[in-house]
Amino acid sequence: MANANLLEMRGICKSYADVPVLDSVDFRVGRGEVHALMGENGAGKSTLVKILMGIVPRNAGEIILDGRAVTFRSPREAMDGGLAMIHQELNPVLDLEVAENIFLGREVRSLSLGPLSTVNRRRMRQDCQALFDRFEIPISPTAMMRELSVAQMQLVEIVKAISLSSKVVIMDEPTSAITEREVAILFRQINLMRERGVSVIYISHKIEEVFQIADRITVLRDGRQVGADAVSALSRDALIKLMVGREITNFLPKETVPIGEVVLEVSGLTWGRRVLDVSFAVRAGEILGLAGLVGAGRSETVETLFGMHKASAGEIRIRGRQAAIRSPRGAIKRRIALITEDRKMTGLNLVGTVEENISIAALDRVSRFGMIRKRREHASADEYIQRMNIKTFSRAALVSSLSGGNQQKVVLAKWLLTDPDVVIFDEPTRGIDVGAKREIYLLIGELVRHGKAVVLISSELLEIMGLADRILVMAAGRLTGEVQRRDFSQERIMELAARFNEVEHG
Repeated sequence: MANANLLEMRGICKSYADVPVLDSVDFRVGRGEVHALMGENGAGKSTLVKILMGIVPRNAGEIILDGRAVTFRSPREAMDGGLAMIHQELNPVLDLEVAENIFLGREVRSLSLGPLSTVNRRRMRQDCQALFDRFEIPISPTAMMRELSVAQMQLVEIVKAISLSSKVVIMDEPTSAITEREVAILFRQINLMRERGVSVIYISHKIEEVFQIADRITVLRDGRQVGADAVSALSRDALIKLMVGREITNFLPKETVPIGEVVLEVSGLTWGRRVLDVSFAVRAGEILGLAGLVGAGRSETVETLFGMHKASAGEIRIRGRQAAIRSPRGAIKRRIALITEDRKMTGLNLVGTVEENISIAALDRVSRFGMIRKRREHASADEYIQRMNIKTFSRAALVSSLSGGNQQKVVLAKWLLTDPDVVIFDEPTRGIDVGAKREIYLLIGELVRHGKAVVLISSELLEIMGLADRILVMAAGRLTGEVQRRDFSQERIMELAARFNEVEHG
């Protein structure tokens, strides 16, 4: 790895309405270096890279790229200057094909027609397929983006950014929605980029990943740089302390509580070809894990259970009584809550306030004769803002102004206000920092202590093995096995998750 810095950001400052977000931040990335940028939600990481990409202007400081001072005024200028970025919050064009999304803004055109040339979709689909073959990604270039899962959309964004052949690639939580199999593929590509002299800025809350792939780490806290060192010079505990400003012990706490009666029972649940004859039960006080690779059908299973998709077969029982759940409203009525995988698309009303988002699923609790009782709504919002430690200046703040971790806490508060008996978590810690993760782990423990039944979907095997009492594994829409806590191992779970041939042809 070369010693010369390819990128330098010196004395970067940024304020919003006189509130400082970045305070004289220095950040340097070597040529061919994988440099991790870490910190809690709200530390300033995303703002720093948005300034670099020309998305937001800086108030002070300078940027030196490849020995030349630069100021990019738009992402287009940044891309032309040799930068590419995988954004944490996905923004695909849902009504275009996958191939069209990959080549958006740099479409392949038919040369014979000169300035009147048309888009060569056939060539783009071929080039897209070649990229997918290289990355071992089983997605059709002709599929519509809206047909893909969040994890598949994440893979498309990764391929798009790496295909640009840039000097610097910024990866903001690139593995937040993908499983370890896809992470391994991504890391192979990062190592190839490193060998070619491409620099990678790697933003992640997954500490184990950072120690596996990064050369150096810079830590931001409250808009300031509080540390920068080689990975080899930092321990996991030292890094966490830099990030949060305090020591965190027992990071993944497991509550051991008595397991009670069956609360939810699912038999033969089927939705098209995505959910095939799925059966399971979850008891009061139990955390049931649901594991699998991208496209295994985990999210589709709980969404069908919740009434988001119309089941073509199957039966659902709540405490032994049959329940016909045909809509999310019906699921809520039967005291089931679903914290969805994509908080921005299906979890929040981004143009609403924190208070409105907290109360929206439990309006019957804050209204009378069809009219919202504002005093009760205020009280409920204030109670959960305090209980969930949501960092917001007011219950009237737009939820879109909050950090990702605090937005996730608002989603949790919304569902807790409904007082559910069954709580389904679909990737609950996706894209949030280490401190907020632990708060969610403690909340899950509190739920089972109070006799709630919990279903947990997570692509982080250490997370799901740390919290669950038993784990069901899915592949290609079917259950392929069950692992009891005493038998938990990453190898066993991955073996069951990879049983595609047995599932499809057995």
